[in-house]
Amino acid sequence: MKRIVFLDYIRVFACFLVILVHASENFYGAPGSTDMAGPQSFLANEADRLWVSVYDGFSRMAVPLFMIVSAFLLAPMKEEQSMWQFYRQRCLRILPPFFIFMLLYSTLPMLWRQIDGETSMKDLSRIFLNFPTLAGHLWFMYPLISLYLFIPIISPWLRKATAKEERFFIGLFVLSTCMPYLNRWCGEVWGQCFWNEYHMLWYFSGYLGYLVLAHYIRVHLTWNRSKRFIIGTILMVIGAVWTIYSFYVQAIPGELHSTPVIEIGWAFCTINCVLLTTGTFLMFTCIKRPQAPKLVTETSKLSYGMYLMHMLILPYVFGICNPVMSPPLAIFATAIITYVVCYIIAKLISLFKFGKYIVG
Repeated sequence: MKRIVFLDYIRVFACFLVILVHASENFYGAPGSTDMAGPQSFLANEADRLWVSVYDGFSRMAVPLFMIVSAFLLAPMKEEQSMWQFYRQRCLRILPPFFIFMLLYSTLPMLWRQIDGETSMKDLSRIFLNFPTLAGHLWFMYPLISLYLFIPIISPWLRKATAKEERFFIGLFVLSTCMPYLNRWCGEVWGQCFWNEYHMLWYFSGYLGYLVLAHYIRVHLTWNRSKRFIIGTILMVIGAVWTIYSFYVQAIPGELHSTPVIEIGWAFCTINCVLLTTGTFLMFTCIKRPQAPKLVTETSKLSYGMYLMHMLILPYVFGICNPVMSPPLAIFATAIITYVVCYIIAKLISLFKFGKYIVG
């Protein structure tokens, strides 16, 4: 299948943003927490507050971008393909590397005493239930797998849905992304209560909305390149400012905060994150090159493996950068160095015959 050039650029960009998010989290984890943010957050000073807000807030489009890229390529599935053929193809692509790195995160950190034997055994015993203690970033794999499971279900509708019908679905999805704010300001709405979390828009919410949005952009959106770029830029700027400010205004330095509270605008299915992601995706669709530079294509192919491995490397890179750099430089340098090191390691592994089973 011919490569879609702008999607390669998005993968390269989104993979870097994921690493940038986790580099930023070193500056707002509560005292005694791991390298990733925990249930409580603490900003030491105004500089940390500003740069975490900017770097981490802007980067929150990373996960939805990966979801849209997958949906853009895979939905609807090919008509001649059965559900089971689709599942087999996806499983062979993502599950072997996923489980290999689950094993690595459950065992390797014992070598440098980041976890003890008891934690390792617990992680290994739960490997089919959830991600290991030091691999919180692997949460992403579960909604991605869920999206793959649903693609054969929704494909028949996508093939015959009109642009108007898809806009109706997307409109309800966008309305559902306002729920975090409605709950904050208005309490329980649309059937929510302590015994029922399945509100009126539950079945139009979540990452499925990004799937339908990706299909709509690919099939039904007729805007020319200029219009896509202008509207995309406007949506991206609005979404970025909103996402950044939503954290900054709450993250008062010197106070212990509830992470879910100050990250209300950083949830991936909030209206501001949808604007940020949609705008950025539209901007990338304006890339009309016949092919990307070899480095971009190679990095795109290796991005899955880079994502899987980066939390084995990032904490140690941060430990080198942080003592000698200011917060903005330490965050950015940690992300850049980790990105390059992950690329090199993933590239070397890919040269082996079995490499695809490790880095995808």
